[in-house]
Amino acid sequence: MSLEPLPALLKAGLVPVVATALLAFSAGAFARQDAAPKYPDYPSETPASFTPVNAGADFERRVVMIPMRDGVKLHTVILVPKNLNGDHARKAGIVLTRTPYDADALTTHSQSGNLAANLEGYDNPTDVIVEDGYIRVVQDVRGKYHSEGDYVMNRPPHGPLNPTPVDDATDTWDTIDWLVKHVPQSNGKVGTLGISYDGFEPLMALIHPHPALKVSVPMNPMVDGWMGDDWFHHGAFRQQNLPYIYEQTASRGNTYKWWSNVHDDYDLYLRAGSAGELARQHGMQQLGFWQKMLEHTEYDAFWQDQAVDKLLAKEPLKVPVMLVHSLWDQEDIYGAIAVYKAIKPKDTTGTMVKLVMGPWHHGQEIGEGSSLGVIRFGSDTAKYFREQVLRPFLAQYLKDGAPRADVAPVTAFQTGTNRWERLNRWPAGCNSGCSIRPAPLYLGDGMKATFSKPADDGVDSYVSDPAHPVPFRARPIQPIGGGGGLTWAQWLVDDQREASGRTDVLTYTSDVLTAPLAIAGQPQVHLTASTSGTDSDWVVKLIDVYPDLVAAQPEMGGYQLAVAMDILRGRYRQGFTESKPIEPNKPLPYTFALPTTNHVFLPGHRIMVQVQSSWFPLYDRNPQTFVPNIMLAKPEDFQKATQKVFHSSYIELPVVASDKGS
Repeated sequence: MSLEPLPALLKAGLVPVVATALLAFSAGAFARQDAAPKYPDYPSETPASFTPVNAGADFERRVVMIPMRDGVKLHTVILVPKNLNGDHARKAGIVLTRTPYDADALTTHSQSGNLAANLEGYDNPTDVIVEDGYIRVVQDVRGKYHSEGDYVMNRPPHGPLNPTPVDDATDTWDTIDWLVKHVPQSNGKVGTLGISYDGFEPLMALIHPHPALKVSVPMNPMVDGWMGDDWFHHGAFRQQNLPYIYEQTASRGNTYKWWSNVHDDYDLYLRAGSAGELARQHGMQQLGFWQKMLEHTEYDAFWQDQAVDKLLAKEPLKVPVMLVHSLWDQEDIYGAIAVYKAIKPKDTTGTMVKLVMGPWHHGQEIGEGSSLGVIRFGSDTAKYFREQVLRPFLAQYLKDGAPRADVAPVTAFQTGTNRWERLNRWPAGCNSGCSIRPAPLYLGDGMKATFSKPADDGVDSYVSDPAHPVPFRARPIQPIGGGGGLTWAQWLVDDQREASGRTDVLTYTSDVLTAPLAIAGQPQVHLTASTSGTDSDWVVKLIDVYPDLVAAQPEMGGYQLAVAMDILRGRYRQGFTESKPIEPNKPLPYTFALPTTNHVFLPGHRIMVQVQSSWFPLYDRNPQTFVPNIMLAKPEDFQKATQKVFHSSYIELPVVASDKGS
């Protein structure tokens, strides 16, 4: 409404009335402002504390802060099946996982009073835990989520890299000690298991283990971040892990999320130029672990002194261990096998170290395992592992009066034939009547892969251009571990035809096989090559090429399935502890191991080998000009190079041969 001018109000004789009303309004307003809040008369509807009522639940949830020896308290979730309560109830073993991935989230996959529903998901072999009645305990490692203390990525044990008196080994010891004393339903037996980072933790528990630790099951563990797990492979930096480093170390609760303005990671990393520049654009210079990565690009004491296989090689073997390895582990394909090699010689009775190898991606053993991508295995291989291997193995050590588990020293799935093998050791090929014999597969004339040594040392060449690196999978390339149905977990079984058609990839193919060829172990690359640059990467892939037509599964016609592939940064060809420039245009040997395989190339298939010099953006581009730190390379450092591969090059295959034919 509009206000009348004062003269008009005076003429109407209304000033006293208006004044009185205004005074009354003002007095009331001031009175309301001056009055003290009377919260007791209008209480909050949220209680100061709330006790959940879960009478319909089949488990009891306890959340406790367990004190460590230095006074730091770790957030721990304890899930106790309700049938363990009561004066005459049975006691149960504890299955413990320590994690940097939020203990609350890993124990609340569903809002339900059903224990299985809460656990179904990462990082729980739910069927075994629930059906066998174990007490489930998940704990935030120090410095993450609701635990106190400081976070250090894969905290090294007390020693040169860690001057503090605490590490993951001592934290596990203190946690187990508290659990067996304060969980009355416990039978005093604890097993620890987990996948990836959570698989690193069961390995650290083996360093001066607590007496109540009866069994350890590391699955797809992080073991050596430089040699072949998350951060580097033979010196080449896995730059697509930048988002993980960013989110994992920028805050206690992973509250800062990686961001990108493009849909295709290929564009994101190419436009940035170097891994260091992309990290700078995201403010990662503030992150302690990233600074360590920049400072330790070679295999120096920083990496060697925390390599878990090397640490455990120095420890007595006191706790039974089951190492679980995935043949197509897209993240940690190195670690489990490395630990097996380190500790198996200590197993003098043959009962302390078990190895399981399944046809899985990283962590698939706790999910559904009948296929990976378009590759089918004919059965749920993950369920077989949990039911026939993991369940009896845990029971032997965690259940009172349980029988000895009939678990072979090595349980290995053979891809190609799609069958499980029970073996006495790895690699073995079979239990008796065969042996592993090295067979050189040459990269011969006419782009032929052949077991016959070439008569002359011919050469094949290509131009490697850092401005157009070879994609490691079909574009658009999505971030590691992205949601929304993305397929990061499947990239190791991608059809390699995407690369074989490029002019900067050399492709050698065998004749059609007339008999099966089984390999078991790690193929060894023996490349003789030259580059016109002063540095170079060498990517080598061993591939099973399917027949042109596959009637039962048409999409597999001509499929190029990678059996084993990896990368070597050429500057480390003389040793991983020191980088050296490459002499241009000189044929030089490059030798490195591919990941472990257990595969049969079937009749009608062919064997293929691909060689290339970039694998982008999974690995950062080699500028092909020697610089002190590739992660900090400048745009002008990136140069084209002519690469030559000589026909004396070969892949040494670990062929399973019958002793009867020798």
